[in-house]
Amino acid sequence: MSQNYEPSELTPLRRSNYSRTQPQIAAAATATSASNRLQSTDFSEYMSINNNNHPVGSDSSRGDTSEPNSQQAFNPKSFIMSDTRRVMTRVSIDFVILLSVGLPILALFLWGDPYKRGFFCDDESLKHPFHDSTVRSWMLYITGLILPLGLICATEIIQAKLNKIPDKTKLQLFGWSIPTWITNAYRQIGVFAFGAALNTLTTDIAKYSIGRLRPHFFDVCKPILLDGTNCSDDINRGRYIENFKCLGDSGERLLKEVHLSFPSGHSSFSCYTMLYCAIYLQARMTWRGSRLLKHFLQYVLIMMAWFTCMSRISDYKHHWSDVLAGGLIGVTVASLIANFVADLGFRKAQNNNCTNTVRYELGTHTATNNGTINV
Repeated sequence: MSQNYEPSELTPLRRSNYSRTQPQIAAAATATSASNRLQSTDFSEYMSINNNNHPVGSDSSRGDTSEPNSQQAFNPKSFIMSDTRRVMTRVSIDFVILLSVGLPILALFLWGDPYKRGFFCDDESLKHPFHDSTVRSWMLYITGLILPLGLICATEIIQAKLNKIPDKTKLQLFGWSIPTWITNAYRQIGVFAFGAALNTLTTDIAKYSIGRLRPHFFDVCKPILLDGTNCSDDINRGRYIENFKCLGDSGERLLKEVHLSFPSGHSSFSCYTMLYCAIYLQARMTWRGSRLLKHFLQYVLIMMAWFTCMSRISDYKHHWSDVLAGGLIGVTVASLIANFVADLGFRKAQNNNCTNTVRYELGTHTATNNGTINV
């Protein structure tokens, strides 16, 4: 503890220092008091000016009580309209970008003509029977679109309730306060849809460019050569057939699909949607009630994609290499979109580890000086 000394008790050197510093201390105290009053006055004036929406140095800050200028007065309607214009501009840009990616997919589906690849009559890989799909297209797209949308909306609703974001920070659109979960869900759904469109377009470009024949080609097409012969004639054994036409009555759409084996569209779409959902849960699901629930849901999602891929081989819709290539496309697109566009993946985890490192060690529930939590 510090002790107070009288001037008579000090040594000569200390008395000289004491006598010299007393006027300095008094002057410093006077200057500090004046500075505090000035800062308090300036802060009160600044807060009053900001509350009245007047800049510092305006007539109102100098005591002028005249009616403020119309350009300086705060207009809530103009604030809301500027917010609305900004939102509508961004939504319009997003819509145009999605449309620019989606229209080529639609054009390929309606008018695309795949590359006409030839075949060998003794190619055993093309002689499998035709089977209906275990995972039909409508099942694929409903599961791959509805499930992620519902999962994202549910997660964002729960996150908004847990975070309890105040109303004044919410987005104002046409005078309406938009809930935070809608804003966050729109961002995540928009990025997810953009990635799904890119994934589908990438797969379709490869399909129509390569034109690989499906394993049930002979059963569906029943090819005949232009000279009237077919693969049962000995003259065609060992020949590579390029000029042929199909006699099968399976329908024009199915005869077109028989040339679109590589890569597997079901595999690429299912791998993209399910892997993206798994990454999304890893980044956004923060419920501490169970350590295994999040990982169990992730496992279920991955297994849904795995089952879809395996069914394409067992149904003789694709060769195993088609499924492998489609799965790699879906995994690659999902990883890139989640990490670099949605900012859900490894970059976000690295940033969080750099800013707030938390490790779990055996012991009591205490926090150490370096941010470590002992449990």
